[in-house]
Amino acid sequence: MTAKRICIYFSLFPFLFSLWCGWANAQPYPTRPIRMIVPYPPGGSTDPTGRAFAQWLSEALGQQVVVDNRPGAGATIGHGIAAKATPDGYTILLGTSGGLATSPALGVKLPYDPIKDFAPIGLGVYTPFMLVVYPGLPAASLKEFIALSKAQPKFINFASPGFGTPNHLGAELLKVMAGFRFVHVPYKGGGPAVVDLIAGRAQALFGGISYTGPHVKSGRLRAIAIGHPIRVPGWPDLPAVAETLPGFTNTTWFGLLAPAGTPRTVVNRINAEMKKAVANAEFVKLLDSLGLLPASSSPAEFRDMIRTELARWTKVIKQAGITAETAQ
Repeated sequence: MTAKRICIYFSLFPFLFSLWCGWANAQPYPTRPIRMIVPYPPGGSTDPTGRAFAQWLSEALGQQVVVDNRPGAGATIGHGIAAKATPDGYTILLGTSGGLATSPALGVKLPYDPIKDFAPIGLGVYTPFMLVVYPGLPAASLKEFIALSKAQPKFINFASPGFGTPNHLGAELLKVMAGFRFVHVPYKGGGPAVVDLIAGRAQALFGGISYTGPHVKSGRLRAIAIGHPIRVPGWPDLPAVAETLPGFTNTTWFGLLAPAGTPRTVVNRINAEMKKAVANAEFVKLLDSLGLLPASSSPAEFRDMIRTELARWTKVIKQAGITAETAQ
């Protein structure tokens, strides 16, 4: 082969490479399975929410969406893994208000920035918290629970799915507003917390309806209030905490995010499918069975919501005098 011919071949490489890149970029998304990181273990409300959206997206996108449970540190471990993932659209996160708002507001040291390190996709659901107690506890109402807690300071072991979670901070807010004390006992998720509550090793928990409701109906737990600002449709006889302590609100939310830098086309595609899901009667029925309220937003609206919630919890924590040290 002559030197001239070799030069011609090499001169074609940039052109051929550009053609290949153009072909690769033109392939419809997705071309392989997608990982959805869920920052809690199975058993709570986060896991079934993630699996519901994963199933919908698998069918809508034509590729399997695989749930990857990464629990620990009040959901911040899973959020940190997602923040550092390659922003190619093949890793998404079921983000929680705990990992994106309450833990950052509390001043917990995080391996990520809740605003800068994510590309919000969309809000998915609201999760009203139910205040449940061990059925052997001599308290059938919130007023009786408060009176018992005041009469026996630190008698109540208040469980939570983790330090800095909305469940935990809701308990801290309740303590400040009602004027009593308790011992905070953090777990690695709502499921493990419920196990100890049923066994009587803990006495109280703010937990999602999806994993507390069935135990209330079976008599293994007792529900005394709902953390949502108003009563919820599925539990009309259960009073809101705000009926006793005006202004109290403790409702969490979940949504999908991707690592910062994920292509806008990918974000918009998944957002469109999320909106179709929460507008689907059967999907809404599934959410209702899990104690979840369907919600939706644009990517920009979800980002604004995260900022607003971060500011709200920061204000609440400051007014209540809660710090990362005193809340432990």
